[in-house]
Amino acid sequence: MSLSKLKTMFFAVFIGGLTIAIILNPKESLEASIRGLTIWWEVVFPSLLPFFIVSELLIGFGVVKFIGVLLEPLMRPIFRVPGVGGFVWAMGMASGNPAGAKLTARIRQEKQITALQAERLVSFTSSSNPLFIFGAVAVGFFNDASLGILLAAAHYLGNLCVGLTMRYYGGLDTSLNTEKKHVIFPPIKLAFRELHLTRIKESRPLGKMLGDAVISSIQTLLMIGGFIILFSVFNKILSLIHVTEWIAIVFSGGLTLLHISTDLSVPLITGIFEITLGNQFVSESTANLLDKVMVASFILAFGGLSIQAQVASILADTDIRFQPFFIARILQGIYSAVIAFFLFKPLYLNLQSYQSNELPVFFMRHSPEWAIDYWETILHVGPLITILSLCIYVYLYGKRNVFTKTP
Repeated sequence: MSLSKLKTMFFAVFIGGLTIAIILNPKESLEASIRGLTIWWEVVFPSLLPFFIVSELLIGFGVVKFIGVLLEPLMRPIFRVPGVGGFVWAMGMASGNPAGAKLTARIRQEKQITALQAERLVSFTSSSNPLFIFGAVAVGFFNDASLGILLAAAHYLGNLCVGLTMRYYGGLDTSLNTEKKHVIFPPIKLAFRELHLTRIKESRPLGKMLGDAVISSIQTLLMIGGFIILFSVFNKILSLIHVTEWIAIVFSGGLTLLHISTDLSVPLITGIFEITLGNQFVSESTANLLDKVMVASFILAFGGLSIQAQVASILADTDIRFQPFFIARILQGIYSAVIAFFLFKPLYLNLQSYQSNELPVFFMRHSPEWAIDYWETILHVGPLITILSLCIYVYLYGKRNVFTKTP
């Protein structure tokens, strides 16, 4: 039997089995669906929508090209990607997954980077936003705001290490025109020139650009919501039929070799599928704090198969391959766990030894309280933002695709 036929049989059996499991466990499946919908409704949609819309407008008006020219001397020698990669990296860290993938795909469609450079770029611009790390994981799950500093440091340093590693991916890339224009034009002058040319080429009026940005962003977020709900149900079904426990037995051996508590095997498996529930299970484990921080850092960096499925769907519309992204997530998970191990004492234990009035000035000025307050605000007003945004989307979509059509 050919590999193609085996693949067809596997998917048929898998989807059929999942359907039967959902039918046999309607209550649990409904609860898992509601949980996934709540995450999307309250947090994901309202927190990502502004970044997606603003990013579309920045690309349309040429601001991204402007930033790209300025960051070219930094991004190309260090990460071997064009300067626009700096914009994607910053937006990815600020807004969280899967913003880095969406922006990478977008600038690839604009022909601002090559496919190889896009594969390098998307590999290290995937990250959780600081609101999730401080608000949900550190405070919500671990009940320790200061732990967010350690988790964030391990997470973003892991991103940096992946970027430095992936710069060697693919060998030399000479397909992009890399003329040394900086010799002729000063960087600022060249940046403004690219900004002006991009704005001139954009023929859409402001209203049309804004409408397109809203529609495109909400369509992407609807797709993301579907994946979150699907993997929430899938994760619950695996737990109900005890598949998670069987896989955890295999992982227990690996954790033992690494001298990490085997109590974290089930939370680790859960986190591989879904990042939020996985970190919640890690925080509730009886393992020691260092082991929990390392596993939580791995889960945050790996992102969960739910997020990776979202990224795969976004990249499917381009010629960017998903495999380098998946390998980079494993690398970042390892990097972040190792970094968390080495930073646990200086960034957590040593800080705990200080009294609140003896904390270093740096940490007093950079307290994570802003992230915690913003996270709580999102939880309260998030559903209202989601409802209003969906109403605007229905209006714009209907106006363009229904009401404008003549009978």
